[in-house]
Amino acid sequence: MNKKHQVKRIFDSIAYRYDLLNHLLSAGIDIYWRKKAVKLSGMNSQAVLLDVACGTGDFSITAKKAGVDKIFAADLSHEMLQLFNKKTKWSRGNILQMTAEQPCFKENSFTNIIVAFGVRNFYDIPQAFRSFRNILCKNGKVTVLEFRLPDNKLLRRIYKLYFANVLPVIGKIISKDKEAYQYLPDSVEEFDKKVDLQQLFRSAGFSKAEIHTLTFGIVQIVIAEK
Repeated sequence: MNKKHQVKRIFDSIAYRYDLLNHLLSAGIDIYWRKKAVKLSGMNSQAVLLDVACGTGDFSITAKKAGVDKIFAADLSHEMLQLFNKKTKWSRGNILQMTAEQPCFKENSFTNIIVAFGVRNFYDIPQAFRSFRNILCKNGKVTVLEFRLPDNKLLRRIYKLYFANVLPVIGKIISKDKEAYQYLPDSVEEFDKKVDLQQLFRSAGFSKAEIHTLTFGIVQIVIAEK
């Protein structure tokens, strides 16, 4: 099974438990991470926002509460999008099923793009970032919220033990999908070893990319500007 189909199967499968597991497994800190990412992005009421790999819509909802009015969202998982529509009224007609690598939008359509914990799941990150640049307006920004392994050796060891032993067990019990919550720790470690988001943004033609780390370095916010 290729990555695109694997990711779609996994997230369709766990969609109905996704929000619960996000809040439970992060001890609710994921809510703060999204608020911080929106604040750092500098979005305001004039923004035209695209939320890629939107899942059930929590990042979009956070942006909406922060004053962003024009929001569009996309995800590969149909089940996730269905749940997004059940959580809000304004999402209807503004969300669609698509991949990050092949967006269905014209050039210069958005001032901002956000991705929360979704870049790891792209099947071609360089292509996705090039497509982001194409559909962004001049000086537009991409804000990526993503896991990383902490630099501190002790914290890294604790974090990896949690990801390898605790998270998959809880995830399996609640979601009933063993593969989904084994995929998560595996993908985080592989991503951390192989992917430099700042460099990938620069290679895609962005003028700059800055990184912020949160919560002892277990999460990163990367903001790239066209």
